[in-house]
Amino acid sequence: MDTDKNKKVRVALRRNRTKPPRGNDLTRDYEGGDTQSDAAESGERVRTKGAISRHRTVTVDAAGNVAMPGVDVAAWLPGRVFRVHGLFSSVEVEDGRVFRCSVRRLLKSLVTDERSIVTTGDRVWIRPAVEAAPTDLPEAMIERVEPRHGVLTRSSRRREHVLVANVDQLAIVMSLVQPDLKPHLIDRYIAAAYKGDLKPVLCLNKADLTDAAELQPIIGAYAQLGIPTVLTSARTGQGVDQLRELLANRATVFSGQSGVGKSSLLNAIQPELALRVKTVSESNEKGRHTTTTAELIRLDTGGWVVDTPGVRQLQLWDTRAEEVEGYFPDFRAFVPLCAFPDCTHRHETGCAVKSAVARHYLSERRYHSYLGLFDGMNEE
Repeated sequence: MDTDKNKKVRVALRRNRTKPPRGNDLTRDYEGGDTQSDAAESGERVRTKGAISRHRTVTVDAAGNVAMPGVDVAAWLPGRVFRVHGLFSSVEVEDGRVFRCSVRRLLKSLVTDERSIVTTGDRVWIRPAVEAAPTDLPEAMIERVEPRHGVLTRSSRRREHVLVANVDQLAIVMSLVQPDLKPHLIDRYIAAAYKGDLKPVLCLNKADLTDAAELQPIIGAYAQLGIPTVLTSARTGQGVDQLRELLANRATVFSGQSGVGKSSLLNAIQPELALRVKTVSESNEKGRHTTTTAELIRLDTGGWVVDTPGVRQLQLWDTRAEEVEGYFPDFRAFVPLCAFPDCTHRHETGCAVKSAVARHYLSERRYHSYLGLFDGMNEE
């Protein structure tokens, strides 16, 4: 059987612009003494027609993904989404022009697990408007979204929130103080990077506010995993040159909590960016949201960087509990030694991972990060 051939299926679309099933409220009328409620028209529907007719026949590929429409080279332009704001996206095409784009209705209406069909970093094809209302930017329609690679995604209210697509590495920015360092969140970010096929880079910011000698154990722990770790300070410039080298000629997403200094570091790397920054709240030592939307920024040293809004929680999307161990590379040498092939490394006897933790071959902190992720998968 040729699995490369596409096939047509019926898919559900989002329900929109559906009318209420009745033009009046029978319950409210009855409680108000209206005795004519029983005389309601027999033609009224309990369920609106729109609620049962939002389906369409589309083409899907062998993996079950909706096949995008073929490219009309004569009328469409290739581009990249560098900002998504509300219902519109800013797309830069190859000649440097920027278009204010809406999304084709079919793409926007498809019932998917994603919060939005288009995200920052997407490679798209747009159809410029022939006659558009005068605006600051020319308008266009996003007709096609190319397949993604290198994504940072998370679970948000039981839906997938893709923070950025088509990047090479994830710079995990954490502050050592104000707000305090959260190693378990670092481990979650590392797992998200491996899941999204991204290279993780750890950036420990505000190094000027603490003793560097106290940080050697955690730096050594991540260095053993092969993760580049940089101590930085946007205020003094410490580590900025090293971080700039890691970003050169690569597409990188900056992510971390609010208030850790993501925008401040980018301003230190490239001062003309002049990104807005805020101080940490003195009452709860939590960061204030300064960056409100992910934006793709071109660097003078080559490559791109995406400054993202602060994230306080990070839950892996579309991950089974049994898959979590695969995102902890330090576990791999011990997993085959477990007594049971389906060992969860939690309560089983003969677990080589638990034994390695007890003998200090594995980090107890990393093991607790694994348990947190594993239990979180089972709760969803």
